[in-house]
Amino acid sequence: MAEPAPIHLALADRLAQLIGADYVARDEDTRRAMSEDVFSQGGVAGLVVAPATTEELAQVLEAAHQAGAIIVPRGGGMSYTSGFVTDQAGAVVIDMRRMDQVISVSPEDMLVTVQAGATWAALQAAVAPHGLRTPFWGPLSGLSSTIGGGVSQLNAFFGAGIWGTTSESVTCITVVLADGSILRTGSAGTTGGSPFFKHYGPDLTGLFCGDCGALGIKAEITLRLIPAPSHEAHLSFAMPDLATTARATAALARTNLASEVCAFDPNLAKIRMRRASLLQDVKTLAAVIGAQKNMFEGVKQGAKMALAGRGFMDDAGFTLHVITEGTSQAQVEEAARTLRDLIKGQGGREIENTIPKAMRAAPFTPLNNILGPDGERWVPIHGIVPLSQGEACWQALDDLFAAYGQDFEARGMTSGYLVTTISTTGFLIEPVFFWPDARYGIHETTLEPSYLAKVPKLPANADNAALVDEVRGKILDIFERFGATHFQIGRTYRFAQTREPVTWALLKAIKAHLDPDHRMNPGVLGL
Repeated sequence: MAEPAPIHLALADRLAQLIGADYVARDEDTRRAMSEDVFSQGGVAGLVVAPATTEELAQVLEAAHQAGAIIVPRGGGMSYTSGFVTDQAGAVVIDMRRMDQVISVSPEDMLVTVQAGATWAALQAAVAPHGLRTPFWGPLSGLSSTIGGGVSQLNAFFGAGIWGTTSESVTCITVVLADGSILRTGSAGTTGGSPFFKHYGPDLTGLFCGDCGALGIKAEITLRLIPAPSHEAHLSFAMPDLATTARATAALARTNLASEVCAFDPNLAKIRMRRASLLQDVKTLAAVIGAQKNMFEGVKQGAKMALAGRGFMDDAGFTLHVITEGTSQAQVEEAARTLRDLIKGQGGREIENTIPKAMRAAPFTPLNNILGPDGERWVPIHGIVPLSQGEACWQALDDLFAAYGQDFEARGMTSGYLVTTISTTGFLIEPVFFWPDARYGIHETTLEPSYLAKVPKLPANADNAALVDEVRGKILDIFERFGATHFQIGRTYRFAQTREPVTWALLKAIKAHLDPDHRMNPGVLGL
């Protein structure tokens, strides 16, 4: 069994004195498990350290800095772009999941402050009893994904159709820098100030949003609150083809009425249906019934879902699913009419609204989707383009997959798409791969045991993995051609290569000031 590097043996003893030996992992199993994400495995960590408070985090980073250690922050571990996976062995991984508290909820100031390791599900549970919500309120992986990870990587989904990505809901951040010093942004950076407002001089909060942990480790995050919309409507449509789906999706974004939009191609829709179990159907049905305003409406909606079953998707082809929300039934009905007319005008045929209804009733579900229904590996890759470029970019990606169609079929590989919107300007296209290959430790620890027991354990297949890498590279070429931006930049997207020289020089100067020894998550963002 491999041992930590000598530098870390002494450091481990020091950290154990600071935060307790139980929270400084030296065993190889833990170090290996914390050195991989959903797609990649890297150099094995030298130590895994789990502080509980901002003060402990600062002490840990100060000690690691003095020891000359490489630091890698890790949240829920749901990255698929090597956000915390580095080629360098021996790094000290900071496991943020112990910093999981909702520190305060203030209905008076309309703010919530959390530790960075809190999950989106925990945040929602804390603010919902007050009738409140953050504008953006989490990714689909919100059961495990942390808020610190979301602010570092940025997210799509719940609320993003109107409110934009994660950072648009953040006011202030407390960051611990590489040397252990503590920096506060926004109004919290005022002597004696509180974290109520993002803007006071240059936007330092924004500097640490989307940085992938290159500039420091987020310890505490304050987000603004809004009254939780009391009414919602759910719409689903079968679409004729890719082009009409793309045009309708862009048109939905322009209305600023759809809080969530998602489109599936036929492949991904079928895989999603296959992956859901009968037990999951029952759980979803119960959630939908419970989410209604009264028992009669709950039973009515549950009966509609039960009667529809899964057959409504059998011949649907491309599908488009939309959620709108508001403060009154009349408001959401008017918005739904507008959206329905718009999509029908693009050739949509309305179908049972089971999918968006289920998504809202049970937004944060177990992450069984990180394996395919037959045990295949899964990985997405995405790009965000202007609304006017969505159709052309999606078509270019589809042409690429068509060129590889025979090769994919011969290898038992499948691809699909999820498409969504980011406020009124972003068209997000997420191609998804499924390929026969060996699963990682993260799959064993993340999936529900009942689901894991049902899917076969496949052997390693280096040729399949190489083909996925090849096609992903060509997808990046297409996204680059369309000037796409990306969340979760990590070590995958070509951020450094596509920055203008003056922009890149500024970013490097900021990195050099905050982390002069380049020991904080080195290599992420290309820094």
